[in-house]
Amino acid sequence: MNILVANLGSTSFKYRLFRCEGAVETLLAKGGYERVTDYGEAIDACLEALRSAGHLASGDDLQGVGFKTVLGDGVTGCVDADERVEEALLRCADLAPAHNPPYAKGIRRFRERLPRVPRVALFETAFYQWVPDYVRSYAVPESWRKAGVRRHGFHGASHKYIAERSAELLGRDDVAGLARRLYQDGPRTMPGAPLRVISCHLGGSSSVTGICDGVAIGTSMGLSPQSGLPQNNRVGDLDSAAIPFIQKHLGLSAEAVEKQLTRESGLLALSGVSNDLRDIRAACLAGNRQAEMAIDHYIHSIRHWVGAFWIEMGGCDGLVFTGGIGENNPWLREGVCAGLGELGLEIDTDRNTAGALDTDLAADDSRTRIFAVAANEELVVARETYRHLLARR
Repeated sequence: MNILVANLGSTSFKYRLFRCEGAVETLLAKGGYERVTDYGEAIDACLEALRSAGHLASGDDLQGVGFKTVLGDGVTGCVDADERVEEALLRCADLAPAHNPPYAKGIRRFRERLPRVPRVALFETAFYQWVPDYVRSYAVPESWRKAGVRRHGFHGASHKYIAERSAELLGRDDVAGLARRLYQDGPRTMPGAPLRVISCHLGGSSSVTGICDGVAIGTSMGLSPQSGLPQNNRVGDLDSAAIPFIQKHLGLSAEAVEKQLTRESGLLALSGVSNDLRDIRAACLAGNRQAEMAIDHYIHSIRHWVGAFWIEMGGCDGLVFTGGIGENNPWLREGVCAGLGELGLEIDTDRNTAGALDTDLAADDSRTRIFAVAANEELVVARETYRHLLARR
C-alpha cells in the first residue's frame, strides 16, 4: 500500500511517500516546496515528481494520503479526513493559526485532485487522549472547561515515535509493541516495573512529554501550541494577567498583542538576535549577554518540565532528545543534564560530543540512560494511516 504523508505549513508543503506492507514500512521518496501560495499547484507538482521518478504511474497507484493534523474541535485520534475534519480544523483555527487553515485547505485540495484516494488525519492531540483529567484540566470555571479550555498537548506523532523507539533502545520490546498498537488497543497495564521515559522534542517548536509504559502522562504544551517552553518566536507560558496589563500600559489592541505573542516573542524576543538557536548560540559565544540569557532561559524551561515528569513518574529510565535542536546540539544536552548526579543521571561527555543517534550517551554508572533520536513523525503518520485503512476494509 502506497501512503503519501502531507506535511503542510502556512507557506510550505513537504511530503514523504511510504510503501507499507504488513509490519514493513519503506520510504520511497521525499520532497517539498517553500513559499507556497497555491496548494493545488504544490500537490500537482508533488504528484508529477513522483510520477517522473517512477514511484507512481498515476494517482490510482496511491492508496492513501495521511495528514499530521494539529487540533480539531471535538475530533482527535486517527480518522477519515473528510469535510467534518475540515470544519473541525477551521472552528479552532484561532488556537493554531499557523497549522489549521493550511491543513484544512490541503485536505480539500487532495479531495479535489484525487477524489478516489482515501484521506486520513492523525491528530497531534491523539497521543494525549489518556492523560488523566486532573492533569489536563485548568482551574477555570466549569463553563470554560465545557467550552474546551484544557491542556490538549501537541507534537503527538513525534513523542509517540519516541515512546516506541526508546522502549526498543532500553530493551523493552514488550512496551515497544504496546506503544505501536496504542491507537488500536489503548493503554495496557504492564507486568513488572514500569518503563518511564521523558521525551524532549526540541526544534522551532518545542515540548516535553512524560511517557509511562508507552502512554503519555502529561506534556508541557497546553490549550494551544503557543504554550509551554519558549518557542522560536512564540511566547510559551505566560501569566494571563500580562495581557490586560500590557494593553493598558502600552495601549496595544488585542490584535497587536496576539501578533507580538505569536510572532515576535519566544527566543527571538529574549535574544534580540534571531529565532534560530544556531544564530543565538553564535552570538552567545561572541559575548552577547542577551543571547546567553535566552539560552539559559530555554535550558531552564526544559529542565523545569523534565523535573516535573521525573517527580510525577517517581523516576526516569530514559531521557530522550529529538527534533533538530535536540539531535544536533551536544552542548544543550549537557546543559539540561548538568548537576543531576544525585538523581542518578550522568551524561558521558565524550559520547555526547560524538552525538551518534540512537546510541546511549549516559555514563556507565548512570541509572538513567540518555539518547538522541532522529524525529520520525511522518513514519508514525504513514503507519497509522495504513492501519486505519486496513481496518476500514
